[in-house]
Amino acid sequence: MTPQPPADNNDHLVQSEDPEHPANLIPSLCAKFWTLGWVTGTGGGASIRDDDLVYIAPSGVQKELMKPQDIYVLSLAAQAKSLDKRSRVYLRSPPYYKPSQCTPLFLAAFTKRHAGCCIHTHSHWAVLVTLILEQQAPGGKNFEFRINNIEQIKGFGKGFEKSGNLGYHDTLVIPVIENTAHEEDLTEFLEEAMDKYPDTYAVLVRRHGLYVWGDNVHKAKTQCESLDYLFQLAVEMKQLGIPWISDIEPTLPRRKD
Repeated sequence: MTPQPPADNNDHLVQSEDPEHPANLIPSLCAKFWTLGWVTGTGGGASIRDDDLVYIAPSGVQKELMKPQDIYVLSLAAQAKSLDKRSRVYLRSPPYYKPSQCTPLFLAAFTKRHAGCCIHTHSHWAVLVTLILEQQAPGGKNFEFRINNIEQIKGFGKGFEKSGNLGYHDTLVIPVIENTAHEEDLTEFLEEAMDKYPDTYAVLVRRHGLYVWGDNVHKAKTQCESLDYLFQLAVEMKQLGIPWISDIEPTLPRRKD
C-alpha cells in the first residue's frame, strides 16, 4: 500500500525557483542520466543532502519525467536517532509514489562519508565490468575493479578527508559487492565495503549497477561520468586483450638549458 503523506506535508521544501535547489536538481540530473542509459525502466536514482535535509528521488517513477513535487525529504539527524533504521519518517512525501529502496544506501554515504550527493546507476558498462570480474575471480566473490595508467583516473580524489586527486600512474580501486533480491538489503554490504576501502568513492554491485558519492553534486556527477568512461574503456580493453593494470615508467620533463 502506498504511504499517504501527512496532512502538513511541508510542500514548501520542494518549491523553489532556484535551479540549484535539490528538488530541482534531482529531476534535472536524472533526466540527463536517462539519456545516458543509466536510469532506464525507473531504475537508479539520486539523492542530495542539504545540511540536515536529504532529498531523494522516489521509487517507480520514470526518471526522465520526474518533477520536483515527486521528491521525498527527510531529516538526517532524526533518522540517525531512530532505533529502527528501516522505519523512516519523511518530512515531505509525494502523494502517489513509494520511498526508494536506495534510501538507506544513500544515507550510508551521507553518514559514513559526509557526502553531499549520492548517485545510483544501472549503467550496462558497470554491469559488464562485474560480469568480467566474475569470470576472473575464483568463486566469483570478494573481487574488485582495478585500473591504472589512464588519464581519467585523475578525476578522483585520493580518499575520504584527504586532499588532492589521484595521479595518472595511480591505481583506481573500486570494490564489488554481491547483489541481493531486495535493494535495501545491500546496505550492510555497502557499509562493509566503505569500511574495508576507506578511500573509495564508489561501490559496484554485481550484475546490478553502481553507487557513487561525492562531497557535492558536482563531484559526485563528474566521478560518475569518469567511472562510466573507465568501465566502457575496460570492457573494450578486455575485448582487445589489453590488461587493465600496466607497468609504465613515469615520463619526466626534459631539462632546458
